[in-house]
Amino acid sequence: MYELTSWLSGTADPRTFPYPTVLREFHRVGKHFVEKKLLAVLDETRARMAGTPAVTGDDGTRLLTDFLDVALDKWDGRYDYRSYLALRLLRLPCGAADPPPAGDDVTARRARDRLMVRLIADAVAFELAAASGATDLLPEQRPGPPVVTKRCRLGVRAAFPALDRLGLAGAITGEPATAAAALHGAAAGLDADGDPPLRLSMLPVHVTHDEYLFIRVLQAYECLFAGVADELRATIAALAGVDPRPAADRLGHARELLATAGPLFSLLATMRAESFRTFRQYTEGASAIQSRSYKLVESLCRTPEEGRLDSVAYRSVPEVRAAVRAGQPTIDEAYRSAVRAGRLDGAERALVARRMEAFAGALSQWRRTHHRIAARMLGPRSGTGYTEGTPYLAAVRAVPVFTAVTTDARPVDPVGSRTT
Repeated sequence: MYELTSWLSGTADPRTFPYPTVLREFHRVGKHFVEKKLLAVLDETRARMAGTPAVTGDDGTRLLTDFLDVALDKWDGRYDYRSYLALRLLRLPCGAADPPPAGDDVTARRARDRLMVRLIADAVAFELAAASGATDLLPEQRPGPPVVTKRCRLGVRAAFPALDRLGLAGAITGEPATAAAALHGAAAGLDADGDPPLRLSMLPVHVTHDEYLFIRVLQAYECLFAGVADELRATIAALAGVDPRPAADRLGHARELLATAGPLFSLLATMRAESFRTFRQYTEGASAIQSRSYKLVESLCRTPEEGRLDSVAYRSVPEVRAAVRAGQPTIDEAYRSAVRAGRLDGAERALVARRMEAFAGALSQWRRTHHRIAARMLGPRSGTGYTEGTPYLAAVRAVPVFTAVTTDARPVDPVGSRTT
């Protein structure tokens, strides 16, 4: 506290903000239990930053502002899924004002892959550090050696597709702990200018060990779906253009990204239900139903029915809901238009249709697995974020991804389950 008040009473240069001191206190007790005195000083810091004139390229001020936005979400009474996961700090989509991906397609893809590897590598590095006694962070309900070994193995497996695309997969070998250490080493070399420091995006609500894994896996999913959304937008643009054939490649890459979902779920499934229930009692108000990137993916595939748009799922992401109501283009309609106009036919049409079906199958599998794991963790309990929990997830499993490449077009009820 002394370092923080000294900084505030001095020049208050954002570049010298005492992040380690603040993080240490948040980690000592968990965000839910941080003393109000510290939060009040952080609130004062935020007010000071708000009064600082904006300077182009002032990354220090932006970083501190974004950090305080995450650290003070409970203090402000606006705690939710996106602030829990510190998405703004990770430069992941979390609102209507998000900037588009920087650079060309290759640059954007590599940036997503780098972040995915860094997130997973950090998760397994924490497991190894805790197991060896090298850290006292989140000390409650530590897993035993077999679980740590399993997490290392699954973490390497989850990171492998992105590592392969980055040309780094060959260096990650050996038994699970060795491979996990090599993964962490490879990730350390992926930091680029402007990349956010991962340590600032880890603000658990409690001191239960497994919350670290939980946060990193959910952040990895947000990274994954942000990348998928980029590919789906490009698919729509290709289908609407003079030459729609590139749409097949875009859909193929989107499907490839979703292949990471399985190992990530397997990694998440190593959490003990008791551990999850310990920290989730302090996450009320934050639910994956508030995921903007996932709803964007769903709504880019096809326009949701009115009942689905009026469900809690879309009311939780008003900017996506507004875009849909404003006529956001979809793959379903772009595909139909390309076929009607004669720009997509023959073998190219068949290929795009197959890629749509493959993507739909992968996304449907993700929904089913999500429901299965949630059912194991939650049981009959309601979800966080004031949702129905597993009954909601059971219903949305049946929402069709596309209708242009399937004959099953039965109507859906407000939360997405098909009617008979």
